[in-house]
Order: sequence, then C-alpha cells, then structure tokens
Amino acid sequence: MDDKRTDFVQKKPLVVLAGPTAVGKTHTSIQLARALDGEVISADSMQVYRHMDIGSAKIMPKEMGQIPHHLIDALEPEEDFHVVRFQQMAKQAIQGIYTRGHIPLLVGGTGFYIQAVVRDIAFGEERPKENAYRQEMERLARQKGTQWLHRQLEAVDEEAARQIHPNNQKRILRALEYHHDTGMPISLHNREQREKTSPYTCAYFVLTDDRETLYQRIDQRVDQMMEDGLLDEVRALKERGCTRDMVSMQGLGYQELLAYLEGEYPLEEAVRLIKRDTRHFAKRQLTWFKREKDVIWIHKKEHPRSQILGYMLEQCRERGIIQ
Repeated sequence: MDDKRTDFVQKKPLVVLAGPTAVGKTHTSIQLARALDGEVISADSMQVYRHMDIGSAKIMPKEMGQIPHHLIDALEPEEDFHVVRFQQMAKQAIQGIYTRGHIPLLVGGTGFYIQAVVRDIAFGEERPKENAYRQEMERLARQKGTQWLHRQLEAVDEEAARQIHPNNQKRILRALEYHHDTGMPISLHNREQREKTSPYTCAYFVLTDDRETLYQRIDQRVDQMMEDGLLDEVRALKERGCTRDMVSMQGLGYQELLAYLEGEYPLEEAVRLIKRDTRHFAKRQLTWFKREKDVIWIHKKEHPRSQILGYMLEQCRERGIIQ
C-alpha cells in the first residue's frame, strides 16, 4: 500500500470522463471540473473544428460554467486531425493546466484518443502522407470503394478489421500502411501499447446507461439537431468548399447530409441513416471502453444523478488525486 501511495505522489493527476455519445458527459464534466478545480480537455474528433457546432453537439461558452475548455474550436474544417495531432495538443494543454495548479479532466467519447494520452502511446515518427503505397491504396479505394479496402485489411489483420468500421477509410489506410511498412499487424502494436503503465495517477470514469434508453436519447438528439439547423450548417460547409474526403466531413451527421445535398438520397433517408449510424457508433464506443483496463464504470441506472458526483470524488480520493 505504501508503495502505491509513493507512486501516486510521483505521478501527476489526470481524470478521464468517457462514455458513448448522448449519455450525458457534458453536464457531469462541468460538475466534476468545478469540484476538482479542474480544466476540461475535449477528447472529441469533431468538436475541435470551428463552424461545426450542431452536428458535433459542441458545448457552448454559456454552458461551460466558466470552466476553461481546451481543444474546442481549435481548427478550421479544412485542417487534418488525427490521433497523433490530438495527443500532441492534449499533452500541451495538460502541461499548461499543471502550471496553473489545476487538474486536467479529459472528456469525450473517442476511446483511441483517450488511450493515446492515458497510456502515452508511442506512435513513432509520422511518415510522409503522400508515399507511393498510400497513393496506390487511395487510388484503389476511389476505384473499388472503401468496402474493398476494408477487405484488404481483413486479409492481413482480422482483429483490426473487426475493430475498424468498414467506412472509416482513414483508419483502414493507417492500418494497411502500418502492416506494409512493418510486416506486423497494427492490432498487435495497439495491444502492446495498451499494456503500458500510465504516466499519470489516473481516475478513468466511463458513464453509461442501458441500451434502450441510450438509443432513445440518440434518436431524440438527432431530431433536435435537425430542428436546430444541422442541415443549414452542413450546407454552409459545402458552400465553403468542404468535401466528403475531408476528415472533418466524415463525422456523423455531416457525411449523411452532405450525401443528401449531393442528391444521393432523400432527406428522410439521411436522417434515418444518421440515427442508425450513431447507434452503431455508440455500441462500438462501449465495446472499446470494455477493453480498457482500470476503468470505473458508472451506470446511470445504478447511480442516481444526485449521487454520481459524490461517487466520482470518492474514487478520486481513493486514488490520491484529491485529499
């Protein structure tokens, strides 16, 4: 026990609040950040972009309760954003938070981004984006489709293929490129990195709810987004010159409505697809978090809303994050 306490003292604190989309992380994060005297770092692949407020369910300044937030509205939609860049930006934000004497609170649903920080995953040197192999794979993907690309990954790394959605061309390409360059499956590399000891004294909370309630909230959220003007938001991005091959436009809601605006299917079908794909995304998020070590699960059916904050603070005290 004494050894553990010594380890706690040597490592700086990091609190994580993760969970599937629409589970209610934003409200809880503000309460927790205020109680911890913390600052929030968004672990979300879409909220980092400006001009993409509705579809990303971005927290607005009036909702922040004067809690500093980082990695929100940090990039333009034309800019590339990936896990390596997120890790760099998040670590820079964490150091600034420590300098101010506060506790960093990593909040979001992008499990790979969170893992990159919590485990301090080593990605190695970034390779030139336009190398010959990648160019050829991108050409073949345009010609034969992303589903074909996913089948190529399945042939060399079944585990990665199961974990990566068949439409996620960016991650499929990264996995194929890793295998091409190293001869090793990226799933093995990721598994080894997950076993690394965290450089932080970490309390990793995952907020969840029963599936029926969660799916109902997702459907309601999509309907509300449409009422709030999501279609106009996507139309403005299209008029700005944003296209489907941009990282920013591959987010849920944006890809489906952009396809509608390009005449691919009716608006009703686009909304149905957003709801379906978001439910599938929430399921994959939960699958990811279930693989993570040392996670503190908070099921909303088992923890009344009024008791969640107290339980989280108790867990933080047990880990030496607060007194």
